Amino acid sequence: EHRDADTAEALAGPRAEADLPPCPTPSTGPSPAALADVVVECAADGSRADVAAMVAGRNVVLNLWAYWCGPCADELPAMAEYQRRMGPAVTVLTVHQDENETAALLRLTELGVKLPTLQDGRRLVAAALKVPNVMPATVVLRSDGTVAKILPRAFTSADEIAAAVNPAMGVRG
Repeated sequence: EHRDADTAEALAGPRAEADLPPCPTPSTGPSPAALADVVVECAADGSRADVAAMVAGRNVVLNLWAYWCGPCADELPAMAEYQRRMGPAVTVLTVHQDENETAALLRLTELGVKLPTLQDGRRLVAAALKVPNVMPATVVLRSDGTVAKILPRAFTSADEIAAAVNPAMGVRG
């Protein structure tokens, strides 16, 4: 899930600097069956994160990325802007897919991106949802628990994200 070097003590400084919002609270409602039993870590505080419970009953944009991925770094600020525009109608949840959690927190700090982030160094979310092995990739989840789209590509703007994901979720933005 993360490197042995990424102890709670080692992550305390980078976590404080990143100042990420907490991961979504568990919710009721339908969620993708494929995510049942997928538990990773919330990067904001290191708590265990039941992914199915977090996305249940919500329109969610899962953004799968890694700290070393150039197109991911270009896309993350656009995801943050998209979240700002959409407000509570959509939850953007980023999923860091590399074991180096410290580097992820430092990258988010450097980019000024403050989105709920899951630490998933074993790529459990991507495996469960059968996401192609490319980064970045975006998974669009509807509030009815269905996977609307899997988009293995980079986005460059909030407008581009909205055009690709909002119709699939049935939301306006």
